[in-house]
Amino acid sequence: MPSLVSPTPTFSTHTASTAWDVELQQIHKSFAGETVINGVDLQIRPGEFFCILGPSGCGKTTLLRLIAGFEFPTTGQVLIQNQTMNAVPPYKRPVNTVFQSYALFNHLTVAENIAFGLKLKRLSKSEIEQKVITALAGVRLDAFAQRYPQQLSGGQRQRVALARALVNRPAVVLLDEPLGALDLKLRKEMQVELSRLHQEVGLTFVMVTHDQEEALSLSDRIAVVRAGYIEQVGTPTEIYEHPKTAFVADFIGETNLFEGVVQVEESARLQVNIAEGFGLWSQTIPDAPPVVTLSIRPEKVQLTSKPTTQDNCFQGRIQHLMYLGTHVQFVVALEAKGDESAPQQTMTVRQPNPMGLTLEPNTSVYVSWSAEDCLTFAK
Repeated sequence: MPSLVSPTPTFSTHTASTAWDVELQQIHKSFAGETVINGVDLQIRPGEFFCILGPSGCGKTTLLRLIAGFEFPTTGQVLIQNQTMNAVPPYKRPVNTVFQSYALFNHLTVAENIAFGLKLKRLSKSEIEQKVITALAGVRLDAFAQRYPQQLSGGQRQRVALARALVNRPAVVLLDEPLGALDLKLRKEMQVELSRLHQEVGLTFVMVTHDQEEALSLSDRIAVVRAGYIEQVGTPTEIYEHPKTAFVADFIGETNLFEGVVQVEESARLQVNIAEGFGLWSQTIPDAPPVVTLSIRPEKVQLTSKPTTQDNCFQGRIQHLMYLGTHVQFVVALEAKGDESAPQQTMTVRQPNPMGLTLEPNTSVYVSWSAEDCLTFAK
């Protein structure tokens, strides 16, 4: 393990010459001989809100801990503002971490919790007081300075943890599933609060989450992690609308996935046979292999009482519907064209509410979508 005795690096505020605030170069990390991070390269820009997203056990929290200094890479380099951090302990790194569990000192007041790191820096009493007042105002807890953590709600405690992380003005704020312990309504409110704080303070935020909606709504860019690898890095729009793999398409939001054999290949589209009587038109890809996976988002599918002229149009029956308030979600069993004995295929369709149609289970409908909205991936 690297020595914890090392000189304290000198860090500057963001400048045009600092290409990245955080850079991971060919990071490998193993525990007891098991590789959990496998050759990860990652660059995070100054001032951006960056999310590391993935399912449980994929390695996303390990990546955050490597940046924080709670873990050290087996091989590879961790850099913050162009300086190597491999031998730098957590307390000397220009980062502060906000945990899901808040990690507040219950015997200290809100103001004392926020001032804790400032006292370690041996700032003057007047300077500490002013910084604490400013931090409290930033998270809208001015009136709670003398309360103790146990006297606060979950959302208020999380805001105290944020204020404590921000008051030291670190180069990077690390957020380890910070909203995971909150109920849905409070979680939504805190997402707005996080976004507001990020815009106001202008620091680099790096957040780990498994919540796709949270990542899409908060991030400037997202890294989707799977089994120790990064599948894709991009803006929320790029990740959702143009996933590079079937895993990303399936993990981000909802999608209909079908596997099939390419039957017809044209300049801009393919026809893929997913089952007897089910030939689907989709976007083409370079050097399409014989077997591909197709992805169609539920909101890209039209639900009508009559057939349409779309590239793909199938008759079917509603098996199930779920009322979601602003939308209604349907599961539709499709009927194969020209082959009633073909195995049944089902699709999930999401339509705005109200949608102008009165539909119940077992209602006959048509589903349709364009080839442009049907993404193709190598199997």
